[in-house]
Amino acid sequence: MTSFSRRDFLKWAGLGLGALAFRPFRLSTKALEALYTPKPLPEFPKSEIIGRVVTTDVVLRSQPTNAFGNSNVIATLRADQLVEWQREVVGRVVGGMVNQKYVETPQGYIYGSMVQPTRNLPNTPITEMPAGQPGFWVEVTVPYVDLTLEGKVVSPWLQDHLAYNFPPRLYYGQVVWIDRIRQENGFVEYRWNEDAYGRGYGYGAYGEYFWADARAFKVLTEEDVAPISPDVGPKEKVIHVDLDHQTLSCLERGREVFFCRISSGKVYDPVTGQRTDKYATPVGNLFTHWKIISKNMTAGDAQAGYSTPAVPWCTFISGEGVAIHGAFWHNAFGEKRSHGCINVRPEDAKWIFRWTTPYVSLSQSELRMSLPKHGTIVIAKERGTQ
Repeated sequence: MTSFSRRDFLKWAGLGLGALAFRPFRLSTKALEALYTPKPLPEFPKSEIIGRVVTTDVVLRSQPTNAFGNSNVIATLRADQLVEWQREVVGRVVGGMVNQKYVETPQGYIYGSMVQPTRNLPNTPITEMPAGQPGFWVEVTVPYVDLTLEGKVVSPWLQDHLAYNFPPRLYYGQVVWIDRIRQENGFVEYRWNEDAYGRGYGYGAYGEYFWADARAFKVLTEEDVAPISPDVGPKEKVIHVDLDHQTLSCLERGREVFFCRISSGKVYDPVTGQRTDKYATPVGNLFTHWKIISKNMTAGDAQAGYSTPAVPWCTFISGEGVAIHGAFWHNAFGEKRSHGCINVRPEDAKWIFRWTTPYVSLSQSELRMSLPKHGTIVIAKERGTQ
C-alpha cells in the first residue's frame, strides 16, 4: 500500500512472482547443501483456513485500517509467514487501493490482498508409479511444500529465490507433473518434472527437476477435470468479463451459473508508476482456443519481468497469449494488477477450465484449436466499449 522503487519491485516480484534474473549468480556452500537436502512437510497452523503472506514487509495492525499511518502497527510479517485466518472484514484503506478487505487473525489485522487463503489437507501418497503411465498430475493441497533440487540451477525464478535467500517452494493450488517416486529418505517423495516428460507441457519451462514430500500433493483423476454442464451446447455458454468492476460471470442460455472476482491487466507501469496500456487486457469478443492444465509463464525483462512456474488451469482467450488462469501469488482480486491475463483464484480457474470448451482430459493435458475455430465465447467489456 506504498509506492515501490524499481529495486523494491524486483525484490517483491522475486518472492511473489519470480522476476527474471539477469545478473551473476553464486551460492554459498551452506545454501547449496540446503537446496539439495530432502525436506519433510513442516507443522502448519491448526485453523481451517490458513493465511499465507504473499510478499515481504506486510504490516500487521491492531485495527483494520491504514488511515492512522504506523501508529497501529503491531509487527511486520515476512513472505510465506502463516497466520490463523479467522474471517475477512471490511476495513478502511486509504491510498488509492480498491480492495477494502482485511483478514482478522488472533494477533491483529492484515490487508487482505497480501494474504492467500490456503488449507492444510495432507494426502496419503502412492508408493509406485501408475502401471503403464509415464507420470501423473498432482495439485498442491497444503500452504506450501519445500523443494529439493535434482541437477543444476537453471531457471530465473529459482535463481532469484536463492539470490534473496528464499527457499524454492510450491504453493497451495499449483498443479505439477510427477514422473518419479522415491522413499529412501524416510518419507515418500514425488519428483516434479517441470517439462512434463519432454512433451512440452511446461511451454517455457527450463527442464529442472525437484523432489518434494508427497503428502503435499493430491493425485488428480479424470473425475477432477470432468466437464461441467457438458449437456449445454457450446454456443449456449458465454463468459462475461467486466473490466471496470473486475468480475467474471459464466452464463448458460443467458442464466448466470458462476461468478468470481478477477485481476485483469494493470493500467500503471510497476516501475515508472505512469499510466500505460502495455498490460491492458483486450476488450471485445474473445474465444477459448487453447487450454493447458499447468504452464510456466515467463515474459518481460529485468525492468518488468516475471518467470512463474506451474501456473494452474490456463484457458487462453487471445492469440496474444492472454489467459484466464489461477493466481496463487496474491489475493487482490477486484483490482487490476496482471500483465494482461485474467487472474482468478486457482479453484475458480479450475471450474472455468472444466466448464469451457473445448474439454480437456488429464490424459490430453492440453488442447489447442486453430483460429477461427474456437470454443467458448468470452465477452470482455469496459467503460466506453460496446
